[in-house]
Amino acid sequence: MFLVKWQDLSEKVVYRRFTEIYEFHKILKEMFPIEAGDINPDNRIIPHLPAPRWFDGQRTAESRQGTLTEYCSALMGLPTKISRCPHLLDFFKVRPDDLKLPTDSQAKKPETYLMPKDGKPNAADITGPIILQTYRAIADYEKSSGSEMALASGDVVDVVEKNESGWWFCQMKVKRGWVPASYLEPLDSPDEVEDPEPNYAGEPYVTIKAYTAVEEDEVSLGEGETIEVIHKLLDGWWVIRKEDVTGYFPSMYLQKSGQDLAQAKRQIKSRGAPPRRSSIRNAQSIHQRSRKRLSQDTYRRNSVRFLQQRRRQARPGPQGAVAPLQEQPQAERPKPQPAVPPRPSADLILHRCSESTKRKLASAV
Repeated sequence: MFLVKWQDLSEKVVYRRFTEIYEFHKILKEMFPIEAGDINPDNRIIPHLPAPRWFDGQRTAESRQGTLTEYCSALMGLPTKISRCPHLLDFFKVRPDDLKLPTDSQAKKPETYLMPKDGKPNAADITGPIILQTYRAIADYEKSSGSEMALASGDVVDVVEKNESGWWFCQMKVKRGWVPASYLEPLDSPDEVEDPEPNYAGEPYVTIKAYTAVEEDEVSLGEGETIEVIHKLLDGWWVIRKEDVTGYFPSMYLQKSGQDLAQAKRQIKSRGAPPRRSSIRNAQSIHQRSRKRLSQDTYRRNSVRFLQQRRRQARPGPQGAVAPLQEQPQAERPKPQPAVPPRPSADLILHRCSESTKRKLASAV
C-alpha cells in the first residue's frame, strides 16, 4: 500500500503487489540499460529492488538490504529522464482497483511520502508476510524474457502469486520470476483443488488478440469477438463457449469490458500465452495418477444441455401460457348429464323384442 502525496497536496492511496513492482523495476532497467549497469556495472545508478519480507532472509545473501521506501527515495535522486519518465508516473497513478476498499487482511497502515506533480516518488514498505505454497517442476523450462525464471526438472519453488493468465510468480533460493503453471505440480496431491467448478451460465469476455487453434480441443478466434467463459483453469487455458462450440483458449487474450486494455497488451507483449501441459515433452511427475480433467465432449454436452434448458425457460410459448388458464374453468364446469334417447315406436319394439314378449303381448290383446 502506498500513500501518494502530489505537489498540489492531494493524497491518493494506491495498492501494488510485489509482482507489479517487480515488473516495473524490470521494465525500468530495460528502458535505461546504461544506468542499470547492463553494459558496465560500474555505471549503475538505478537502485536494486529490495527483496520482499517473505523472501526468507535472502536480502542479506543478495546484498539487497533496505525497504521500498529507501528504493523509491533512491529513484527520486536519479536524473530527471528517469525519475520523471512516463513509465514511473503511470505506475503510481490511481487505477480503478485502487478505489475498492481492501479487506482487513490486505490493509496495512501506509507511510506518507511525497511525490511532486511532475513525478518524483517515494514509497512505503510492502504489505506484511504472506503464506507461500510449494510446487515442483515436472520438466526443464528455459526462460524467454528477463522477467521469467528458468527451471530444471525436480526444482522446488514457492509460489508467490497465481495469476489468471497461467503465469505464476515463483521464488527459488535467490532467484525469482514468472513460470508457466503447466510446468508445476503440487507436492501433496496431483489434483489442483483450487480449480473452480465449471460455470455453464458463462461470463462474457472479449478477445483482445487473435489465436489460431493448435490442438483439436482448442478454439480459433479473431480479435474483438465476444465469447462466454465456462471454466477458469489455473493453468491459464480457459474453456470458452462460442454459440454451441466449446474449447480451450488462452486467458491472456481475453478481457472483460471496462478493464485496462493497455496493461493487458503490455503483458501479452512481454510474455505471451503459457504452454499447455499436453505440449510439454519428457514431463516427470512424482504422482502415480495424473490430474483429473474434463473432456471437451463433457463440456460440450453439459453446455448444450444448459443452453437448451435456459432457452425453454426463456421462451413464453402459447401452450405454457394458455394451459394454466384453461385448467381452472374445467375444474369449475358441472359434469355433463347423459343424453336421453327418443322413445322407440311400437312397431320397432315388437320387431326387436323376444318371442316370449311377443306372445305375452298377443295374449294381452
